[in-house]
Amino acid sequence: MSALFPLPRTELTPGAVHVPHWLDLDAQRRMIRECQDWSAPPSGLRTTRLPSGGVMSVRTVCLGWHWYPYGYARTVRDDGSPVKPFPAWLADLGRRAVTDAYQDEAAGEAYRPDVALVNYYDDNAKMGLHQDKDERSPAPVVSVSLGSTCVFRFGNTEHRNRPWTDVTLASGDLFVFGGPVRLAYHGVPHILPDTADPALHMPTGRWNITLRESGLTTTETRNQPAPPGVLQI
Repeated sequence: MSALFPLPRTELTPGAVHVPHWLDLDAQRRMIRECQDWSAPPSGLRTTRLPSGGVMSVRTVCLGWHWYPYGYARTVRDDGSPVKPFPAWLADLGRRAVTDAYQDEAAGEAYRPDVALVNYYDDNAKMGLHQDKDERSPAPVVSVSLGSTCVFRFGNTEHRNRPWTDVTLASGDLFVFGGPVRLAYHGVPHILPDTADPALHMPTGRWNITLRESGLTTTETRNQPAPPGVLQI
């Protein structure tokens, strides 16, 4: 449920900012519906196999570019289907996120995301500590949480070991990291089941939308209107 006294914006370290309750309940519901639509085939939600042979417990659908370990492609690697377009309204949301997180309108205006990884975590899924380093652009990563609360582990830029900080990310929370910590190791050690507001109509699991600038030369952005209310935050 929405907090009676919303938590303040917190800068964990220069470049890493947590904004609790960034999306209101209506916007969260609309974003969840978008995630559900994106997850449908073709080019829908799928598991990712790592070069080691392991399979990630998180399932992902990509917009704009298809991410694979460790790069980007215009088609889904396992079946060759075209990647779903990256909608212009989602780029607008990303610019608003950077503006609000960094309290810097110029930084927000300069942000040009063209790829989204939309991840679904069931109650048992987790994400090991890793760096987002397959992009050519050093622009910030924008992360929006929906559904169940998770523990988000934000580490250092050198290795997967301590020091790190564990942050609780609830539905509607925003997390942005860039600048000196753009390549910080980060992950999700566990999901907290049964923590989503019943009003979200999402009884289990967590959606996480991460926006990035690929830095690649070819972009394909569809001029699609935002779902009503999503940008009014």
